[in-house]
Amino acid sequence: MPRLTIARLITLALGILVAPFASDAQPAGKVHRVGMLTAVHAPTTQVFAEVFRHGLRDLGYVEGETIALEFRSAEGQEARLPALAAELVRLPVDVLVTWGTPAALAAQHATSTIPVVFTAVADPVLSGLVTSLARPGGHVTGVTHIPSELDPKRLELLKEAVPSTSRVGVLWHPEFPPNVESMAALQQAAQALRVELHLVAYRGAQEFERALAAMRRDGAEALFVMPHPTTSGQAAQLAALAAAHRLPAIAPYQHFAEAGGLMAYGGSFADMYRRAPVLVDKLLKGVHPSDLPVERPMRFDFVINLKTATALGLTIPQATLFQATEVIRKMGLICKI
Repeated sequence: MPRLTIARLITLALGILVAPFASDAQPAGKVHRVGMLTAVHAPTTQVFAEVFRHGLRDLGYVEGETIALEFRSAEGQEARLPALAAELVRLPVDVLVTWGTPAALAAQHATSTIPVVFTAVADPVLSGLVTSLARPGGHVTGVTHIPSELDPKRLELLKEAVPSTSRVGVLWHPEFPPNVESMAALQQAAQALRVELHLVAYRGAQEFERALAAMRRDGAEALFVMPHPTTSGQAAQLAALAAAHRLPAIAPYQHFAEAGGLMAYGGSFADMYRRAPVLVDKLLKGVHPSDLPVERPMRFDFVINLKTATALGLTIPQATLFQATEVIRKMGLICKI
């Protein structure tokens, strides 16, 4: 069967999952303006923008007639986010929708009155975006994919897939609170699995090559990618570098495995993407952000790339394959629900 991309999968899912809302058409009159802010202009955010549009259409909005979208990207330069957020606030927009923690924080700081809906945020409480998931407590709410809580499980899956691994290189960002917060749990999991962690820090995508080379030089046998907007936005680059250094790798993002990484496990981005328009719709109809609890993914994606396994000379155990929601094989992507 032909290989299905994440964009096609999400589009198909949206047709089923969001369709019941389509009858709630929007009245003619005011054109609502929604600002969209991201730190990176990557395939994942492009997919998000298209799925967001699709979701709004299914909710009855017509772009250019009842709703207008203003998209801003920092193109990988996080320092630009505050200015871009301020620009959207000045337009003004009725709601700000963000992708990634840095963009969400920039939007939160740019306004105290315009509602903010975030997606792809690892830990909104730790990041200071909300007071709690159940009671956000301000003008910000959204959908979290809780990747940090899943770090121990990711390490376990990597060890299951490559049982001979005894030393794992960990790519982490020392200034990203969720990475720091989850490190103790990750170390505890490593001890239980009898795996030694080799931590290598980075502060930008330009340091990935140096980091992976250092891991390989110091005896790392596999790569563990901790969650961060940079590793998500540059997933294809990371997958290519992991292959070049012959490092079996796992990351929190489905598109990492689709780009050639060995495995990915994390909260479903499809769930986040389809829920964001629903939250925006409620806010435009007058619901206050503090009355909308932060949502968590109901589905978790575990993707294994068997093409990459073959290239690395690995045989993935059947018990690990059985857990996968998707397996990328030589002739395409087989989906398991």
